[in-house]
Amino acid sequence: MIPAVAPSLLPMFVVIPLLGAGLLVVARRHAVEVAALLTVPVVMILGALWLLLFHRTEPPLSHAVGGFADVLAIPFVSDSLSALMLLVTGIATLAASVFLVLSGESRYRFVPPLVLLLTAGVNGALLTGDLFNLFVWVEVMLMPSYALIAVTGTWRRLGIGRMFVLVNLLTSTVLVIGVGFVYGTAGTVNIAALEGTGSEDPVTAAALAVVLLALAVKGGMVPVHSWLPRAYPATSAGIMALFSALHTKVALYAMFRITAVTFSDGLPFLSVLVVLVIATILVGAFSTAGSNRIRTALAHQMVAGVGHILLGLVLLTEISVAAGILYLVHHVITMSGLLLTTGAIEHTYGSGRLDHISGLARRDPWVMAVMAVGLFSLVGLPPTSGLWGKVGLMRASAEQATAGDTVLGWAALIAIVLASVGSLLGLQRMWRGIAWGEDMTVYRPDDPARGRGNPVELPADHRIPLRMLLPGAAMIALSLAIFVGIGALMSAVDAGAHDLMDARTYVEAVMGG
Repeated sequence: MIPAVAPSLLPMFVVIPLLGAGLLVVARRHAVEVAALLTVPVVMILGALWLLLFHRTEPPLSHAVGGFADVLAIPFVSDSLSALMLLVTGIATLAASVFLVLSGESRYRFVPPLVLLLTAGVNGALLTGDLFNLFVWVEVMLMPSYALIAVTGTWRRLGIGRMFVLVNLLTSTVLVIGVGFVYGTAGTVNIAALEGTGSEDPVTAAALAVVLLALAVKGGMVPVHSWLPRAYPATSAGIMALFSALHTKVALYAMFRITAVTFSDGLPFLSVLVVLVIATILVGAFSTAGSNRIRTALAHQMVAGVGHILLGLVLLTEISVAAGILYLVHHVITMSGLLLTTGAIEHTYGSGRLDHISGLARRDPWVMAVMAVGLFSLVGLPPTSGLWGKVGLMRASAEQATAGDTVLGWAALIAIVLASVGSLLGLQRMWRGIAWGEDMTVYRPDDPARGRGNPVELPADHRIPLRMLLPGAAMIALSLAIFVGIGALMSAVDAGAHDLMDARTYVEAVMGG
């Protein structure tokens, strides 16, 4: 029996961050900003945990904001998948927020309220059951993101950051046009009311394809990916960790939700989609080797991760979807850990360029140990969450091969293996550059406005403070914990995949039966 108050709590995931952001605009005391910046993600994590436990025994929840009729109201919908996403993004937001405090970026004007406003947009996008309001919440995410680039950036970063702004403005325009097309063809933008329309009506399918195209650009899928490895590293490390965990993953989540509900009989042009996904996996993996900065290499790995996640979607079976969700969780945790660890390196030594940093394995062995485990996880090696993510996708690909699509299944399987090899080669090159080589005695902080700064003598006792390592190390430790406790996570992942593929219960929750 669902408690009567439970559905009405869903808007609190948006209201609390918004109230926190509003409070910080008025109360301009740093202690209050830090308290709110760290407290709100903790509250979101606790709320997501409650939802996750609630959905172990209860069906999806739906709340019609304002009490309007189901078809007219703005629906907030929660099931096992959205609860899991709220939990994972909340954890990543907390880790990034701690890093922003430790690095001093939280002192920049309006950074804490902007992060909370971004959190509100993310939570709204994860809970909305309406395509137009998905667009609205994506815009709520983007507005503070533009400001965060400006506030935390330098002149060089602002120049490159324009690409982030332009790409997202363009894709938001395409997204809202696609939503308009959907309304024009189907007469509704309520996701539940669109159940099966993509499979039944070619015109509506084309309109939905425009929506999915816009989300694919935001997610960084090949061939519309090249902006991501250039734009994301233009932010600071803490902000890039936020963007990696929130922007791309919300776009991918929306693709999962829309596709599962509207294309109940499978995606059209499956062969083409699988080829694009395989290209995303391989391009991201093998582009890593050409990077000259740590975070640029990690940005290319983000593209490869997008391909792995979308592979689970395009195959569209419960096993493949579960594998895609598991890989998404793994990628958020691991990438956040690596970016925050890289942030500690950049904060201490002034650069993330491979030709500026060397010898860290001797100077900062603990930092390099954390980095090594994170890189193992990206490649898919034990004892990290990456192993189970790769195994799940390989299992789904093998099932596809035995179910009749032999070529597609084997192609996906081979792509996963090749991507692991490509990632290993590229990341090994990056590791060799920063971990070994001669000990640094003089280094040049990377001045984004003027290129390299003047040479600065590096004191022999200059080290990365362990407190700066804590956020990244905590996320990498979580990756190790997932490897050990995969059974507990898989129960939540399987429940999320089941709720996603069982569109009927989602529709009944929103439409009232």
